[in-house]
Amino acid sequence: MSEVLDSVWRASVWLALAVILLAAMRPLLLRLGGPSLAYRSWWLLPLLLAGLLLPLPALPLLQHVPTLPLNVMPVAPEGEPTQVMRWPQWLLLAWMLGVAISLLRSLRAQQRFERVLGRLQARADGSWQASADPGLPALVGLWQPRIVVGPDFDQQFDAREQGLILAHERSHRRNGDHWANGALLLARAAFWFHPLMPWATRRFLRDQELACDARTIATQPALRGLYASTLLKAQLVHPVAPAVCHWRSQPVLKERIAMLKQSKRKALPWVSGQVLVVGVCAGLATVAWASQLGMAGVSSIGVEPAEYAPADAAAAGLQRSAQVERMAPPKYPESAFQQGLTGVVTLKVEIDAEGRPTDVQVLSATNPGVFDAVSITAAKGWTFRPALKDGRPVASAVRIPLTFSMSEDEREAERAR
Repeated sequence: MSEVLDSVWRASVWLALAVILLAAMRPLLLRLGGPSLAYRSWWLLPLLLAGLLLPLPALPLLQHVPTLPLNVMPVAPEGEPTQVMRWPQWLLLAWMLGVAISLLRSLRAQQRFERVLGRLQARADGSWQASADPGLPALVGLWQPRIVVGPDFDQQFDAREQGLILAHERSHRRNGDHWANGALLLARAAFWFHPLMPWATRRFLRDQELACDARTIATQPALRGLYASTLLKAQLVHPVAPAVCHWRSQPVLKERIAMLKQSKRKALPWVSGQVLVVGVCAGLATVAWASQLGMAGVSSIGVEPAEYAPADAAAAGLQRSAQVERMAPPKYPESAFQQGLTGVVTLKVEIDAEGRPTDVQVLSATNPGVFDAVSITAAKGWTFRPALKDGRPVASAVRIPLTFSMSEDEREAERAR
């Protein structure tokens, strides 16, 4: 499986764990800090994905390892290893196609929404008035977000109600909720296949509206009743565009009204809630980052037979360096054999505590792309006796150069064919 597919799969697993954790923690967060704290807890997802992208500390590799010379072996044509890699390529193509379709659908929905708005006219209160109403008032756009109201905004709401609605949308803009929606758009595209993504999207947008209501009414608690009646007065709509913060959101109306009835929270639980969210976000992101190390317990390794392996093992505190049990050589690619190509491919092979290769990477190649695939395929089938430290097997990594060469007789025979 390619590195891209491995990364997407790993991120999907951690994303599922994070969403389940947020769902379980939400009642506690609401009690400790209200809707704003619950909305802030969604920082866990981008921090978690960022943690998975951070580079890991490199394992110091044994610099002096035996070269494995490979004599030419005219066997199956080069198409054989290609068959092994065909299904990951199809998976990667399907994922990329899904990403492209998801992005295209979201962008088209946004364009349709903005097209229906018609011509916008600037208003004295800093907002813009549309000539049609596909779901307004709303904060529209990413780079230059504008508060857009419908053509009958002045007739539908009085001055105080208009002030509350505009304050709500300004709070969205000031808090960067439009950027959060843009990030959500990208996440939905990247994880279009994830079964928990639709639920997470709906819950995130609901928490966003609840948090914005809480921020808006916090500065003028005496207007809670008016705020609730203004919500009820508006004609409800379902969100129809990905980069829009809607004032009238039908799925969350009951929760918004119920939140307005809650009294102001005490300072100590609020502080405790902030500490809890920061701790969970930082802790789980760190665990996700560290999980990429797998079962790595020591960084210095050796491969037998190697002249320097005992000395390196002693310097690292190992009782024994990693030892080769079975190292079947790769098959010489037919196309390279026919062209008389030779070269050296240096592999980095990470080995778990059971002696199995967990990851194989090409560090260098004299003829890039010629011998890489067959080298990686062969290395994934090798077995080792793991390194020992304090009497226990530990994970390690080795650097193994593979030399692809052919004798003069074999070159002459190929030229004569």
